[in-house]
Amino acid sequence: METILKINNLNKIYNKRVHAVKNVSFEIKKGNVYGILGPNGSGKSTTLGIVLNVVNKTSGDFEWFGGKVETHDALKKVGAIIERPNFYPYMTAKENLELVCKIKGTPFSKVTEKLELVGLLERQNDKFRTYSLGMKQRLAIASALLNDPEILILDEPTNGLDPQGIRQIRDIIREIASHGTTILLASHLLDEVQKVCSHVVVLRKGEMLYQGSVNDMIENNSFFELKSNDISKLKTVLQSHPAVEKIVDEEDKILVYVKQDIPSSELNSYLFEQNIVLEHLVKRKNSLEEQFLELIKN
Repeated sequence: METILKINNLNKIYNKRVHAVKNVSFEIKKGNVYGILGPNGSGKSTTLGIVLNVVNKTSGDFEWFGGKVETHDALKKVGAIIERPNFYPYMTAKENLELVCKIKGTPFSKVTEKLELVGLLERQNDKFRTYSLGMKQRLAIASALLNDPEILILDEPTNGLDPQGIRQIRDIIREIASHGTTILLASHLLDEVQKVCSHVVVLRKGEMLYQGSVNDMIENNSFFELKSNDISKLKTVLQSHPAVEKIVDEEDKILVYVKQDIPSSELNSYLFEQNIVLEHLVKRKNSLEEQFLELIKN
């Protein structure tokens, strides 16, 4: 799979004392949706600023498209929104996008196509100043897509939006990704990342704590929810199972965490052989939020 962006040992130090990005390395592969996840101040925006050439790195390297082209030329194939949407308030959405087309050397025919993609075609002749925050954000996405970039970079795209606005942006991101565009999305909202991203990079105070697929991050930490008519005996028997790591009481059930993934049927058979009949057996996965909080804690 083609590498769109490769970052190696990236560092950024402000005023010789604030280490905003600490030795960060990861790769962005073509066709995936990546989330850079972390609380405010974790280095997400600084990392994006460096690869977009708006923030100077302190040390380390990054390369676009396998290093085949210089960064200046590579960025012509990148669409990005890293600040609040900035358009002329007295111009219509259509006029604003046509102005961007002139700057980028893109045909005006792209304006209708992208406005339709973000659901603003019916409002194309309304002035920008009449738009809600969510509509402004969608127009910014349309603007970033005018040159059909190979990768779209979004920094906190749903910041300040109401639930409806968040869902609209989420649906647009999925639609864009379905056409093969690679997406790199920075966010502090775990639910947003879990719902739209295939891969995640977790940052905290400039350090990278995890990189990989969202499914792997969740799947590797599954657990069982069990209930029987004799909880005490159930716990005693489970403690002798070699895969069981810990048992946690939760009201009238117990949560069983395992060292390695095992099928529900295997655990059920094991308990049945020990004369325990389960009233309740559910295999659950930790949410991305639970995983994230565990990473931060550790």
